[in-house]
Amino acid sequence: QVQLRESGGGLVQAGGSLRLSCGGSGIVFRDNTMSWYRQAPGKQREWVATITGGGNTNYGYSVKGRFTIARDNAKNTVYLQMNSLKPEDTAVYYCKLLRTVPPWDNHWGQGTQVTVSS
Repeated sequence: QVQLRESGGGLVQAGGSLRLSCGGSGIVFRDNTMSWYRQAPGKQREWVATITGGGNTNYGYSVKGRFTIARDNAKNTVYLQMNSLKPEDTAVYYCKLLRTVPPWDNHWGQGTQVTVSS
């Protein structure tokens, strides 16, 4: 059974930094595409960043230049370094694994809360 677990969320002042982690069991992260999403109250889930098995990265417009996604395949973990945080970054952050071989399925973590105070 695939399980993803996010950690590292919390309360931080605007301008501060946090690093989120997503570890997993039941699957090897190495060749799969990992992403971070977030969902603020009353809003739809928003894509934040993606890193492919080959290490290519992409970012949402609102976080580009402030957030960095990275992976440590030896630890089966993906990270989201968040700098220059803004109140509008407040959300529950989720990691997602897209399996790049059949059955091409998605797996989500339970989320971690990030709150940025002004």
